[in-house]
Amino acid sequence: MAKLSMIEREKKREKLNKKYLSKINMIKEKLKDKKTSDEEAMELRINLQKIPLNALAVRKRNRCALTGRPRGVYRKFTLGRTKLREMAMQGLIPGLTKASW
Repeated sequence: MAKLSMIEREKKREKLNKKYLSKINMIKEKLKDKKTSDEEAMELRINLQKIPLNALAVRKRNRCALTGRPRGVYRKFTLGRTKLREMAMQGLIPGLTKASW
């Protein structure tokens, strides 16, 4: 089980990302536009730098939905490898079977 503080930090980052996503996209679109002058571009870059770093999508980390484990997480199931295996062996995940040959 991951530390509760780390899980809460990830939730905070997710909330910040949702809050600032439209603003970040708007600024980036204006920067890509060829019609913006150099002064406007500088001002837009300064505004982009003022956005909190935890609002950036790069800061997000995939975590297991059950345990909060940060590594070995399958995106399709949002479960860590150990919990995915346990649930698959119990038959809780439809269509997923253990490979045997």
